Amino acid sequence: MARKMLIDREPELINPGEEAANFDFDLFIIGAGSGGVRAARFSANFGAKVGICELPFHPISSETIGGVGGTCVIRGCVPKKILVYGASFGGELEDARNYGWELSENVDFNWKKLLQKKTDEINRLNGVYKRLLSNAGIKLFEGEGKIVGPNEVEVTQLDGTKLSYSAKHILIATGSRAQRPNIPGQELAITSDEALSLEELPKRAVVLGGGYIAVEFASIWRGMGSTVQLVFRKELPLRGFDDEMRAVVARNLEGRGVNLHPRTNLTQLIKTEDGIKVITDHGEELMADVVLFATGRAPNSRRLNLEAVGVELDNTGAIKVDEYSRTNIPSIWAVGDVTNRMNLTPVALMEASCFAKTAFGGQQCKPDYSNIPYAVFSIPPLSVVGLSEEEAIEKANGDVLVFTSTFNPMKNTISGRQEKVVMKLVVDAKTDKVLGASMCGPDAPEIMQGIGVALKCGATKTQFDSTVGIHPSAAEEFVTMRSVTRTIAAGGKPKTNL
Repeated sequence: MARKMLIDREPELINPGEEAANFDFDLFIIGAGSGGVRAARFSANFGAKVGICELPFHPISSETIGGVGGTCVIRGCVPKKILVYGASFGGELEDARNYGWELSENVDFNWKKLLQKKTDEINRLNGVYKRLLSNAGIKLFEGEGKIVGPNEVEVTQLDGTKLSYSAKHILIATGSRAQRPNIPGQELAITSDEALSLEELPKRAVVLGGGYIAVEFASIWRGMGSTVQLVFRKELPLRGFDDEMRAVVARNLEGRGVNLHPRTNLTQLIKTEDGIKVITDHGEELMADVVLFATGRAPNSRRLNLEAVGVELDNTGAIKVDEYSRTNIPSIWAVGDVTNRMNLTPVALMEASCFAKTAFGGQQCKPDYSNIPYAVFSIPPLSVVGLSEEEAIEKANGDVLVFTSTFNPMKNTISGRQEKVVMKLVVDAKTDKVLGASMCGPDAPEIMQGIGVALKCGATKTQFDSTVGIHPSAAEEFVTMRSVTRTIAAGGKPKTNL
């Protein structure tokens, strides 16, 4: 989650409509995903005349198709969460038997029905986002946008017609795109785009990657009854997360029936009559109906003509910006995944809100990246806020206290499912301030949202301890962890119980 920043400077405060006679728009935005739409609406609310362009709608993106709503709404968070809900019912039905529900041994799952429901919902949301723009008085153009000057954009419409507009400010919010590793047979694999729109549910799936997208799709397909092989290069999935929680997620995946292949990579995909033969760097051969590459994403900047106008990029293609999301060209700004700062939808919304306040609201507003909660929607999910144990030890000036709780959730005591909830608080020993919190278990994201507010307010462990818990709930464990699990002295190393 590296942040690309230029040298900070005080941005010029803009009065909406200033020099309006000289420009077609106060603001023109390329990209109508979460960040672009938020920036458009907030800027319009401040009185700016706003235009925005987006590629035509399609669930599977390319360089020429996309859709209003962007990755999160059309081919990311929203449809993925719908599939997670669908997959979760598999385990729920198993657990229900011990709660007195008499179910037949064979419970059928209709993939096509769920897929249609998912498609109906993203079509609805695409329309909702278009109406939000229209109701705010924003002019929407359907086509591919690129920058042809510091204050000029060109939109190529579906019929090839090119439109040119001038703007006091240009905002780039084009997001990112799934990457494919360069191995023989790579064209036989799919990315997360296609995974959300498969015509048939795969009976056998191989997932390459150890990040949240890989873990989530492994959970989804396994929950729906598929045989899943999860292949990743490190010892544990979810590199960058708290090591102890990574181990918990790995155990849960295995407990749910996902086959893990750590310290492994793929070297070749071969099409056969029986499916796709997958060759690993250990010489293993795995058979699959679908191979998913979940191997990271790259900023969508290649076709924007940025080099021609002098906008600085890093070596990954991410747009370099300062703390106000402004590029080295004063009239051009960028927010969201295309800047590769912290690639989360709510973060893009925050950056877009700050941009609008800075450019048109008369405020100098910098995004605050501290204590941002986020989640991995595995089954069960993992959610975190603040520092991991490893990060806390690296950054702390003194001792770090670690509090953990591992327990069988009340629901599992009856269902018989052998799956523990694990919670953790990381505390600065000197100040008593809670530096980080994490949880893997049912409803973790819902619980962590509230914990995020506490950390944003600078809560101490004493304040956590003085808070009355809700009983019976899993969440109450966060305010009843009284005993220190371990103390790491300043300059020490993590001692996680993997």
